Amino acid sequence: MNHIDRQRPQRLLALDILRGITIAGMILVNNPGSWGHIYAPLEHAQWNGLTPTDLVFPFFMFIMGVSTYFSMRKYDFHLTGKAFWKILRRTIVIFAIGLGIAWLARFMRGMADDSVTFWQAVMNFDQIRILGVMPRLALCYGIGSVIALVIRRKALPWVIASILIIYAIILLSGDGFAFASHNIIARVDTAVLGPDHMYADTVDGVTLKFDPEGLLSTLPSIAHMLIGFCCGAMILSVKDNNLRINKLFIVGTILTFAGFLLDFGMPINKKIWSPTFVLTTCGLASSFLGLLIWIIDIKGYKRWCRFFEAYGVNPLFMYVFGGVLSIVISNIHVPYAAAQTGMTTVKGWLYQAIMIPVADGNETLASLLFAILFVTATWCVGYILYKNKIYIKI
Repeated sequence: MNHIDRQRPQRLLALDILRGITIAGMILVNNPGSWGHIYAPLEHAQWNGLTPTDLVFPFFMFIMGVSTYFSMRKYDFHLTGKAFWKILRRTIVIFAIGLGIAWLARFMRGMADDSVTFWQAVMNFDQIRILGVMPRLALCYGIGSVIALVIRRKALPWVIASILIIYAIILLSGDGFAFASHNIIARVDTAVLGPDHMYADTVDGVTLKFDPEGLLSTLPSIAHMLIGFCCGAMILSVKDNNLRINKLFIVGTILTFAGFLLDFGMPINKKIWSPTFVLTTCGLASSFLGLLIWIIDIKGYKRWCRFFEAYGVNPLFMYVFGGVLSIVISNIHVPYAAAQTGMTTVKGWLYQAIMIPVADGNETLASLLFAILFVTATWCVGYILYKNKIYIKI
């Protein structure tokens, strides 16, 4: 975390709300009471396809691109020494926080295991997952920002198209749409990162070391961020909100239709961040942002969105706080007579002793209620920061 800022910059409220919606959504879907009992819309697509849950991360990536354009105005969109060091510093900080969360998860699991010594729990670097949500955000922000400041703005759409076309060729020529060990994405990640530093994914009962935020699939994610950057330029190119939403809806419609049409030969797939996934989710994010500008900034319907604003003004801090809290309550054990061993985690106790009875034995509903409780708990912290005008920049 760089510093705490008590002066909130002027910005479009709809941006904060969309950012807040995505962070709240990410926390919600990452924290069910039980991973075995989840309503279908709150699950990721197993492989090809798209669910509402698959939208939250790419929406945030899109908004990160929009916000990056806004923040780079102070450098007149030139890669000065000051701009470069700011980008590099923020990239390293975000990546390091991601590694820290991965380390903490393994440390807490190790401390809960009687067969693991304290030293072994601390020195878990040989099996720590290197990439993930925060590292992907860091890489896309860092590389995407440098590209955006080095390349002329008019040329950026061609850069984006080139990245997606090159990635599509890589996928089509390297069995990139097959969930298998010979998939080009899995092979590159295994060769560079090593299987011990990758996520183990399961599709149709088959488990493989396949990282959904892997190294090679970061390439289209950079294009994803740059699309958001271009939309940020489009938003600030006019001052009238009606013109802004017209442009956002036009771009959103074109990208969404392109993504769905190309899906017939190149499936929409979040886990490989396929080019069609980029086009479709960026298109939907652009349209949704236009809708929010119309509702919030034009029509003035703001009361409903205050909940999300508390998330939107401190997005990365709220996501990190939610991740750390989830790790802690999932690994601290407390006595529970109903458990087979007489012990359960804090999360397990909340789910089994409180949520299941409240849901009248419906475990799927109980799982959702726990997720809502978790979102509410993190929001309380965000609201305290928001009310005190404390903005933690990461």
